[in-house]
Amino acid sequence: MLIVHHLENSRSQRILWLLEELQVPYQLQIHRRDSKTMLAPPALRVIHPLGKSPVIQDGEITVAESGAIIEYLVERYAPAWGSEPVGTMAGEPPAASGERRDYRYWLHYAEGTLMPLLVMTLIFAVIPRSPMPFFVKPIARGLCSKVQETFLDPRLHENLEFLELALADRTWLVGERLTGADVQMSFAVLALLGRAVPGDGYPRLRAYLSRIEARPAWQRGLERGGPLNLLG
Repeated sequence: MLIVHHLENSRSQRILWLLEELQVPYQLQIHRRDSKTMLAPPALRVIHPLGKSPVIQDGEITVAESGAIIEYLVERYAPAWGSEPVGTMAGEPPAASGERRDYRYWLHYAEGTLMPLLVMTLIFAVIPRSPMPFFVKPIARGLCSKVQETFLDPRLHENLEFLELALADRTWLVGERLTGADVQMSFAVLALLGRAVPGDGYPRLRAYLSRIEARPAWQRGLERGGPLNLLG
């Protein structure tokens, strides 16, 4: 049986969502974060040298990195494009089609463009709250605030506007079919709307996230993997 090595409250939650959508049986191995550092436990290094999650084991095959895992699972277990029942997960779009180009773009955009900005936003928010000599704290606070104001906030705004426009004429990122691209984007959208831009703006993007969270497969994944809290 396929094994998923899942780190609590992490990006690997989207792999559980995908498997629930595909109705693929799997064994869940939950790894707990270190209570002080909040990092993954050393036990994950036994599974993969970098000690990161998610990692899946499918027989003798081990796959790491969310994008690679999604591509592997969709290729192996998803129905052929156009043959899927209405409302279920679609397979990879046909080669050389506009849908395939969109599919690949969003798969790479999530981790290549959006998540680095969100990680930087988190880091520059945490630094001023970290232990340091009292005389350094005002300098750190000022530098972090300047980076946030002059670089991170404008980039986040550009990406929010970009996503809002992309969803103007479609239900999912590759049109009217839910695909692995939406799975890959789910964590980034959660982090973006929860941590980076709290409030009521960007109604299309918020409606998109609501559609994700309303899916029974998403809810089943949360039941198995545990709560996903990105606000802390």
